[in-house]
Amino acid sequence: MNELDGLKLVEPTSYAQDGYPHDLWTELRQNDPLHKFDVPGWRPFWAVTKHADVREISKQPEIFTNQPRMVISRLEIEEEMEAERARREGEGTFNGMRTIINMDGEDHRKMRMVASPAFTPNALRKLEPVIRETARAVVDQMPNTGGEGECDFVTDVANVHPLKIICRILGMPESDEPLILKLTNQLFGGEDPEFQRDPDRKKRMMELGLEMYQLFSSVAADRRANPTDDLASVIANARVDGEPMSEADTFGYYLITFTAGHETTRGAISGGLLALIENPEQRKKLSADLSLIPTAINEIVRYVTPVNTMVRTAQTDYELRGQQIEEGDAVVMFYASANRDEEVFDDPHSFKVDRRPNPHLGFGIGEHFCLGSNLARMTSGALFRELASRLESVELAGTPERVVSNLVPGIKHLPIRYRLRS
Repeated sequence: MNELDGLKLVEPTSYAQDGYPHDLWTELRQNDPLHKFDVPGWRPFWAVTKHADVREISKQPEIFTNQPRMVISRLEIEEEMEAERARREGEGTFNGMRTIINMDGEDHRKMRMVASPAFTPNALRKLEPVIRETARAVVDQMPNTGGEGECDFVTDVANVHPLKIICRILGMPESDEPLILKLTNQLFGGEDPEFQRDPDRKKRMMELGLEMYQLFSSVAADRRANPTDDLASVIANARVDGEPMSEADTFGYYLITFTAGHETTRGAISGGLLALIENPEQRKKLSADLSLIPTAINEIVRYVTPVNTMVRTAQTDYELRGQQIEEGDAVVMFYASANRDEEVFDDPHSFKVDRRPNPHLGFGIGEHFCLGSNLARMTSGALFRELASRLESVELAGTPERVVSNLVPGIKHLPIRYRLRS
């Protein structure tokens, strides 16, 4: 396999232009499932494409750590970020920020416990009526005349519903939703010209960091002065090992809860509707039997796989599939490939709303299993219940467009034409 193959796996513009490289992943799984790529301009990396290997790596966080990086970027970007962090070390909260995603070991476990009680099934059950009402209201607002209409499903629906839910949990006013959406798009779509506030990467990231810091520090100060029962208050007043959580860790927690959950759920919702449009017999099956909603949501997460990759760094030499991974090597887990593994999933490239069993890795596995997975299932499930019961017909009204990203390469525009039951 040549270097161009590897470029297709990591170059953000490739995902925007061609979508997920399933053909290449299939070839790798069948012929060389643990392949080391050395792509010019990128850090050498092992491509982990098999379900079993992703599980093995994920369940050994002491060997494969999230530090010093959890995403794969061009070397020039990595070096620029590392130099900037070193130059500004100790200058402010934004530069010392950590999130639970890039923590390891005991630090991760302690920090995860801060918010995990808010995301248990029991804790979320009281929100279910609100989530269903919000889903109904969002679908009610889809443009239509006499039941027929057209819209950009991402901007009009997939953006709106999960954003409203996460803002409700955090206790944020509806007036802040446009700002949070803008910041989320700029954070996860930093390589996408549509979402860039400035062509200069360093400048736009500094501006984005400053705006986020101003928002999050204001929220934290308010909740400390006037604590409520929302998640923003839980984070602002959290204590770890008996001490108040640091400002840097508080900022990191807000960053993840405000943005990551919304971005990934939006990706599942938009990709899920596209899958239903491309597989009309599955849409009809779901509409005829709404009890399939939970299995359909699991299948959407498997088939779409909103989070495409995570990077781990080997802390010691390790043998996997007869290959010698050396200390310091980067391993890139391709969840979207693992979720199409022929050894685990029957007919893996087919979309089946009644697929059982479905041991997908769309929410990860091991200690970094997605903290908000229950909320994501509930939020997506409520919306697809409304859509499945009310869409009499739906088709593409234009070409879908994806975000320029290798991390969360979701659909950013999905023009559709539909007939909607009131």
